[in-house]
Amino acid sequence: MDHGLSTTLALPFAETVDRVRAALADQGFGILTEIDIQATLRAKLGEELEDYLILGACNPPLAHRALQVDRHIGLLLPCNVVVRTTEDGTLVEAMDPHLLVTVTGRPDLTSVAEEASVRLRAALDSLTG
Repeated sequence: MDHGLSTTLALPFAETVDRVRAALADQGFGILTEIDIQATLRAKLGEELEDYLILGACNPPLAHRALQVDRHIGLLLPCNVVVRTTEDGTLVEAMDPHLLVTVTGRPDLTSVAEEASVRLRAALDSLTG
């Protein structure tokens, strides 16, 4: 995937979600939002979808640094982390923070994007380590 970081776990969905929350917390991320796509589509459209959860993760010091560079960056925050069931297991995907630089064209966000990327990758790596 060219716009995200990912890993697949051979664990049940609920256990994976718990582990993702803990791994993100270990890297300084809190969860600001949680969107249960499966429940929303079922309730609003009567449609069925696999387990699919979007966690809006935020590392406050990194968010603050990014906002100091560009107040419009809030449009791209928080970092979305998706946990969803696939045929191969439970997939965990995180937005690649380097998109902040690509989308905004602001190279002065590179250090923030790099640190966020390192932290998100460490969180994902800890899930399989």
